[in-house]
Amino acid sequence: MMDKETALKKISELRNIIEYHNQRYYQQDAPEISDAEYDQLMRELQNLEAQFPDDDLASSPTQRIGAAPLAKFASFNHPSPMLSLANAFSEEEIIDFDNRLKRLASVDNISYVAEPKLDGLAVNLIFEKGVFTKGATRGDGAVGEDVTQNLKTITALPLKIKKSGQAAIPSFIEIRGEVYMEKAPFKKLNQRRVKDGEEPFANPRNAAAGSLRQLDSKITARRPLSIFLYGIGNIQGMNFPTHWELLQALSAWGFPVNKLIEQAKDINACIRYFNRIGNARDTLPYDIDGVVLKVDSLALQNTLGNISRNPRWALACKFPAQQETTTIREIIVQVGRMGTLTPVALMEPVNVGGVMVSRATLHNEDEIIKKDIRIGDTVIIQRAGDVIPEVVNVIEEKRTGKEKKFKMPAICPECGSEIVRFEGEVAHRCVNISCPAQLKEHIRHFASRGAMDIEGLGEKLSAQLFDAKLISDPADLYFLTKDKLLELDRQAEKSSQNLIDSIGRSKNPPLDKFIYALGIRHVGERTAKLLAERFGSIENLMVAKIEDLTAINEIGPEITASIVEFFHEPKNKAVMKKFEKAGVIPQKKEISRNAPLAGKSFVFTGAMESMGRNDAKEIVENMGGTVNSSVTKKTTYVVAGTEPGSKVDKAKSSGIKIISEEEFLKLIGK
Repeated sequence: MMDKETALKKISELRNIIEYHNQRYYQQDAPEISDAEYDQLMRELQNLEAQFPDDDLASSPTQRIGAAPLAKFASFNHPSPMLSLANAFSEEEIIDFDNRLKRLASVDNISYVAEPKLDGLAVNLIFEKGVFTKGATRGDGAVGEDVTQNLKTITALPLKIKKSGQAAIPSFIEIRGEVYMEKAPFKKLNQRRVKDGEEPFANPRNAAAGSLRQLDSKITARRPLSIFLYGIGNIQGMNFPTHWELLQALSAWGFPVNKLIEQAKDINACIRYFNRIGNARDTLPYDIDGVVLKVDSLALQNTLGNISRNPRWALACKFPAQQETTTIREIIVQVGRMGTLTPVALMEPVNVGGVMVSRATLHNEDEIIKKDIRIGDTVIIQRAGDVIPEVVNVIEEKRTGKEKKFKMPAICPECGSEIVRFEGEVAHRCVNISCPAQLKEHIRHFASRGAMDIEGLGEKLSAQLFDAKLISDPADLYFLTKDKLLELDRQAEKSSQNLIDSIGRSKNPPLDKFIYALGIRHVGERTAKLLAERFGSIENLMVAKIEDLTAINEIGPEITASIVEFFHEPKNKAVMKKFEKAGVIPQKKEISRNAPLAGKSFVFTGAMESMGRNDAKEIVENMGGTVNSSVTKKTTYVVAGTEPGSKVDKAKSSGIKIISEEEFLKLIGK
């Protein structure tokens, strides 16, 4: 148990630290720590203040909502406070929240509204007689920054309430919302900034905040900002019985309301919603960091009231953090199947989004120079879904002077060959085609799901087979026997037989899959399909001339040169003969001109509930259609799933038919 003197000293220290990070986050849009670390500091301070209250409690950051507004903007006094939310980090804390409210309200059950918690910038919008008159950031909850002109540049925000049937329009209303930036436009914005010699934004939230706080609204207008509305403050002229009915009114008035918001009959339904949205978060076009639960009954909300900076009736249920702070211990270099050298940061292990992370890609030497990443640096890393973690930015304030700059090696760390960097490329490469690292990666790629789909042959076993000299190229896989596999460490009889069977089943692959599996530089899945359709057999492709290849739409000189070079290389010719000897015969997928989707082109946007994107793509292609990533004049259908992106707008402006997931399923007969 901490004594009072030590506790008060710790409380003072935590308050100073949190105030510093409030300034970095709210006013400078340049956070130095992750949200999870900030939450931990705040929770530690709250616990200590509860045990050791002092005379300065009223000025503690635990009693504040955000940070004071910036002086460069006119201040705006919110007609009603914009409170922040209490946090929960586990199912137990969510259940405790529900039990506490039921005790306070003396009821057996409470129904809620569950909403995705967007990672953006909270704003307050004032509408008088149905017209937008003022808009401000949350600021410290009582006073925000007047950003009216900048908010008017957000095209999704109506400047006038739309009349809906016979329903009245309030004479005055405060509407609360979140300004955010979708992932795809954010990526393009950063690419443009880098091209223009500007610093890229660390994440979509910082980009949205920085864009909304521009003194020149013309700059804001050029930024791809979006907005969702989720609640109100003061309202005059009407009332709503529930939060759900309020949201329906906002939507009917023409305001963008998140379509993923749901009613939840009890706390168990809330937990199911939390888990479902958490599993889908990486498929959404925008960042979310949790789920918000609100008591549905507005009368009950009023009864429960507020405590200091938080309403009692609402809770922010946070997902495991996907950004964390750690230290780079070393930078090593990995060699890929195309000879590309990729620098990788070895870091102090840290839990990111529920996964222990100790490595992050640094992409290439130019990226390291641009971000000024050094060995020994304290950095913020991020991880999205199954994507390899990457370093977002360096926290320069934590440098000690002992950090070391990284330089790309002059020779390959795997085979000792010279490293080259071709003109116009960012990558450094090992050009030795017999480099062991390249061969291992090549075999792993050959067996992968998108290629030959050899079940049971993963990265570790591929490397083990290569190191044991049982294989030296992909064709050797077809000469393996169960007895040879059993010679390997920890290789059981059943798994060995399963692998032999899986290899055998792959002997008659679709031609496009086989072409992709060969690992020809610049030949991805789409190009492999084009080559399969044009040449019909691997034998025809092997003897294709430059003019035959360049005649194919979408295949340029660089891809052509790579294909020709691949099939003229003597070692590759030898491998192709081994495939033939082993009985590997690729099959061209014949698609009738009368196929149900022949001649039709699809673009998918938003998350699909019934199947994954890859599954939908495969179905379309098996039925004779094509799937593209962008909307063009040749697009037949845009399939709009949950929370579709800007592709829908482009389709509307181009007169291209937009269909729902349900309509798509009918189209394919499911």
